[in-house]
Amino acid sequence: MNTNAAEIKREKIDTINDLIQIARDSAEFYSEAANAVDNPKLKSLFAEMAQSKSGLVGAMSRQVREAGATPASSGTITGTFRRLYENVRAKMQSNDGDFAYVSELENGEDRLMDAFHDVLASDSTPTEVKESLRGYMPTIKKHHDTMRDRKWAKQTGETKH
Repeated sequence: MNTNAAEIKREKIDTINDLIQIARDSAEFYSEAANAVDNPKLKSLFAEMAQSKSGLVGAMSRQVREAGATPASSGTITGTFRRLYENVRAKMQSNDGDFAYVSELENGEDRLMDAFHDVLASDSTPTEVKESLRGYMPTIKKHHDTMRDRKWAKQTGETKH
């Protein structure tokens, strides 16, 4: 393998592992939120989102293994501390802890979508890496839009699944 191919492979592995960590943070936060809220519709939505995020992590992990490397096995340190803070904050809000979870989960979706967009928009990201990540964008966008719409509905007082 020539140096350029080796560099592209390393960039691909590193980039996907970074995104795995962010997606894993999101999956874990959704699981925690599903266990924390009382609203059965939110419980169901959060559990479904956690499962979908775990599937995304699994798919990206397979891609890293296929490249001959070890996938990231944990979330980000920032994500861990942020979840702890947000869990405390959501529990302490007396009037609508459910909205706190919806809001923070939507922020997490922003973070993951921004990370994907940054990689895809970067001139320094090899084309091969971009191509391997584009396939995940429909799922990333769907997750983002689901939580964005849920947040908007909560803010306007609408009731949605």
